[in-house]
Amino acid sequence: MSDINRIGVLFVCMGNICRSPTAEAVFRALLRTEGAGLAVRTDSAGTHDYHVGHSPDRRAQSAGRRRGVEMGDLRARHLRAEDFEAFDYVLVMDERNLADARDIAPAKFRARLKLLLEFAPELGRREVPDPYYGGAAGFEDVLDLAEAASRGLLKELRAPVRPE
Repeated sequence: MSDINRIGVLFVCMGNICRSPTAEAVFRALLRTEGAGLAVRTDSAGTHDYHVGHSPDRRAQSAGRRRGVEMGDLRARHLRAEDFEAFDYVLVMDERNLADARDIAPAKFRARLKLLLEFAPELGRREVPDPYYGGAAGFEDVLDLAEAASRGLLKELRAPVRPE
C-alpha cells in the first residue's frame, strides 16, 4: 500500500528526543499488537532544531525498553510546513509547542493540529510534561501518558466514518 492511502500520524515536541519519539514508539508498538487492518504511518518531529539527527534520549530509550517499546531507530528532525499536508494528525505534547507548530503550519492545515492528550480526556491533563531536566520518573510518566493517548487515538482511527 502506498503512503498516500495510509493515515499519517506525526508526533511533535520541542527537540524530538524525549516526548515525541516516545509517543511515536508507543503508538507503533500498539499498532503492531492491536492495529490489525489499519494502514497507518508514523513519524515524529521537533519544533526546534536542537537535536536534528540524534537518537532519542538514552533515558527515554531505557524506560521504553523496560516496557518492550523500542525507539533506537528513530532520529530527531525539525517540523516542516510540508508535514501538515503529509500527515492527517499532527499531535503536539504541550501548549508552547502547539503555538510554535501553529506558526509553522500553513493556515489551511492548522485544523490537523491537536494536543496528544486530547485522545485521553479521562486523564484530566492537557500536556505531556518535558522529562528532559528531571529524573527517571518523568520518562515513565511520558510512557504512561503516551500509552493512554495512543489507545484513544487507535479507537478514533477504528471508528467508522460518519457522513456529514
